[in-house]
Amino acid sequence: PPARSIAFGCANSRPAPHAKRMGHVVQIGWAGRPVHIEHAWIARERRDAPLVVFLHEGLGSLAMWRDFPQRLCSAAGTRGLVYSRPGYGRSTPRAAEEAWGLDFMHRQAHEVLPALLDALHIDESVWLFGHSDGGSIALLYAARFTDRTAGAIVLAPHILVEDLSVASIEKARGAYRDTDLRARLARYHDDPDSAFWGWNDIWLHPPFKQWSIEREIETIACPLLAVQGTGDEYGTLEQIRGIARRLPKTRLLELANCGHSPHRDQPERLIEAAVAFLHDHA
Repeated sequence: PPARSIAFGCANSRPAPHAKRMGHVVQIGWAGRPVHIEHAWIARERRDAPLVVFLHEGLGSLAMWRDFPQRLCSAAGTRGLVYSRPGYGRSTPRAAEEAWGLDFMHRQAHEVLPALLDALHIDESVWLFGHSDGGSIALLYAARFTDRTAGAIVLAPHILVEDLSVASIEKARGAYRDTDLRARLARYHDDPDSAFWGWNDIWLHPPFKQWSIEREIETIACPLLAVQGTGDEYGTLEQIRGIARRLPKTRLLELANCGHSPHRDQPERLIEAAVAFLHDHA
């Protein structure tokens, strides 16, 4: 379908403070149907500056980045594009019968992100900034589209499934059922069940324990900064150290006193490292 952008606001009557961001949607064709993608631009007027595309975590969205993308782009002097993947935020939710497959991150990297960039008429090489599942998607995109990727910064990416990850995701399932987690996610997602169960069901699907992108990432040719907290409850340092073994030019940043979300736990340190990395390579 032809791309079209329209004004897009939050549907909740009383969203959390950081959920009030106003964005736009653009329509792409994906999975046999039209899909609307919520997105927002940062400093779009900096026409000659590098463009950083932000890819959120497994339960994230455009709004859940809060003000971090603006802070990073301001410090680095870049433009930014933030979006919610299908099933998240104000983007089109999963269809009722839709279950994600073992290749769900591959499809986001190889199908959804290229379609979004095309719909927004972005034909330049982009920088990718991905967190958790979004980090894995960034790696997969960089491995496939080497000529369209200027560089990548990945926070707590997954290149294989660890027992620690599965155990923490099992705890999240209990929290969604038994606590106010669903209500809190509803501040950021039009359909929190779409966001949560799409992510949780596939990660806890037994065959998914064999998922790995360790060999696929070996084709990445762009500059790469991989970041992880030493207290990450969803993955060990093997995730980023495994990247560095396969891609020796990778720059690693291991953050003490930091969990799964470096942009929330150590934002100043992360911005400092990201800006230095961008200035070295952009």
